[in-house]
Amino acid sequence: MKLRGKFQAFAAAACVTFLPLLAYANNRGASTKKGDSDMSKTEPKSPTIELKSMSFAAGEPIPAKHTCDGSNLSPQLSWSNIPDSARELVLICDDPDAPGGTWVHWVVYGLSPDSTGLPENIAQKGVVSGGRQGINDFRKTGYGGPCPPRGPAHRYFFRLYAIDKQLGLEPGATKPEVMKAIEGHILARGELIGLYKRR
Repeated sequence: MKLRGKFQAFAAAACVTFLPLLAYANNRGASTKKGDSDMSKTEPKSPTIELKSMSFAAGEPIPAKHTCDGSNLSPQLSWSNIPDSARELVLICDDPDAPGGTWVHWVVYGLSPDSTGLPENIAQKGVVSGGRQGINDFRKTGYGGPCPPRGPAHRYFFRLYAIDKQLGLEPGATKPEVMKAIEGHILARGELIGLYKRR
């Protein structure tokens, strides 16, 4: 009887020790499978466009002349490695660090796939040389430079998309309208990030 009691005590201790470990292992397995499943649903990675600027280097501050603290001039941009099958280029600039959520600063579309960039100080009007401009979150046409509240530096993402069709959008489209139109048509993309902190 004493032996049987000792065995029962050992079995109980084993359950206390190993059952939580088994549950943890099962949860990790389930979590991994869920992650794998989610990954399989994501869009395949697009080829990379090289996007750069003579106005600022990647990851570096954007000069004040390109912001609301200066002349609010759009920066110079250049790109390369556009796929031969591209029919149009789309440029979006936004700030994901804005207090109320991502703030859109620039929407450009209808750019020729044969173009290699944009000069500094693009006019703030709907139709510009080689493309059309949409409405930013300042509710204005064209470029609206960084204008964050005082505090830590914000990141400004310039993204260029090469797409496999011509959108045919009129001037004045919003970012959501443009992004919906290019969904499923992206051949390649490029990204350039600049920083700005109010003086």
